[in-house]
Amino acid sequence: MTPRQLINLHPLMEQTSGRPEVLVGLIDGPVMMPHPALTINNIRELAGAQTGTCTIPNSWACLHGTFVAGVLSATRESVAPALCPGCTLLLRPIFPEITQEHPTMPRTTPDNLAAAIWETVAAGARVINLSLALETHTSQGHYQLKDALDFAASRSTIVVSATGNQGTVGGSTLTQHPAVIPVAAYSQQGRPLNLSNIGASIGRNGLGAPGEEIVSLGAGNSSHMLTGTSAATPFVTGTIALLWSLFPAATTAQVKMAITSSTAPGRRTVVPPLLNANTARTRLQHLVERN
Repeated sequence: MTPRQLINLHPLMEQTSGRPEVLVGLIDGPVMMPHPALTINNIRELAGAQTGTCTIPNSWACLHGTFVAGVLSATRESVAPALCPGCTLLLRPIFPEITQEHPTMPRTTPDNLAAAIWETVAAGARVINLSLALETHTSQGHYQLKDALDFAASRSTIVVSATGNQGTVGGSTLTQHPAVIPVAAYSQQGRPLNLSNIGASIGRNGLGAPGEEIVSLGAGNSSHMLTGTSAATPFVTGTIALLWSLFPAATTAQVKMAITSSTAPGRRTVVPPLLNANTARTRLQHLVERN
């Protein structure tokens, strides 16, 4: 079963490829541009300390940023899942191209992430993808991060965040915030991967998405494969972007209700249910028509 089949995504993708007025924030590494499978006209860079375009193509930051961008914004004819290429992708790079190491998931500090969230929300992002983890060696910046997430909520921006790949039970400033939809990784057979972090807030507010051996864009004409929650997260982000493209009058509350309540109401488990994109589409249509 393909990743898109696993979450019943094809009916939604057949109805829309996204609308340019739906801005999707990508806080990640820089992206390889130009790229034969990315449409530059639908990508915007936010001014920051570093460019949104890769300068070291084989750096982990570049590979990761390009991979996630491919899941969201690659052309539908490419090897990538290419969920919402018609939406506008806002690039806000946060990982420097200074290492060749391949960590299980790129990390950043809470204060750096807070600054990036403020900028991306202020630029008009409707939904923000965070395929990243927080540094665990610092206790600094968590108040700033909470303030940034509060700002996102005040602007009706949905933040979608990876739960992490340590296989632990618990939570973080990110996964416990009500503005955030935490995402755990599921296998090709539709079972939660053992590496996914889980917890009470994750099970209550989060979703599962395909995260095993996901193929997307790599450097140049090559492809790149990743397993983990950072690969799963853009499937939820892209689904939200498509839902807003199909139902532009929907409120943030309606979109969140449709996508999270389309799975298992009254959750009492630490493991989030698997996303069902088509059920979310049907539910959102009913919510919009009812109002």
